[in-house]
Amino acid sequence: MSAGDAPPDAALARRAAEGDERAFSELVRRHKEPLYRLLRRYTGDADDAYEAAHEAFIAAWLAIGRYDPSRSFLAWLRTIAINKARDRGRRASFRRLLFGSEGLDGHAALAQPDPGVAADDTVILGQQIQVLDHAIARLPAPLKEALLLTAFDGWSQAEAGDILGVSAKTIETRVYRARKILAGTLDPELRPKA
Repeated sequence: MSAGDAPPDAALARRAAEGDERAFSELVRRHKEPLYRLLRRYTGDADDAYEAAHEAFIAAWLAIGRYDPSRSFLAWLRTIAINKARDRGRRASFRRLLFGSEGLDGHAALAQPDPGVAADDTVILGQQIQVLDHAIARLPAPLKEALLLTAFDGWSQAEAGDILGVSAKTIETRVYRARKILAGTLDPELRPKA
């Protein structure tokens, strides 16, 4: 079967709601990479992103009967994923409150470049991406969500607004504020070149 012959997401979701696990597996196959990339940038941590994606797919499977086929499946799934990432963030904040700072395994420690690494262009680019990912992960959730959906995932402001339940103008404002915060917090040496 060619890509043109593949059933649309809504048809697969309907089959999954009827109990077809293979249909849901196909939805997971189609959307796991973009969902992981969104969550990786959202959380700033590969393991947290993987766990949040796993939780999102479980929640989607359990709620597949409530999916509205007039809406984009990917938008519905991303809404679930963002909520799971928010939940994980709240739990992590609570643990930090109870048990103290993150220690050496925390995001701040990971954002520091390794002084023993040779300064070739590939390593520098990797460090820039890592620092940017961590800076994005530290943004307030509403700003981070708007930025990730529009700038990184390519959704229009109206589509991002639908996913987050706000207006396109609100998305525009949030993206502007997120970019302004990032520009002010990133070390000029590590800012992405325009």
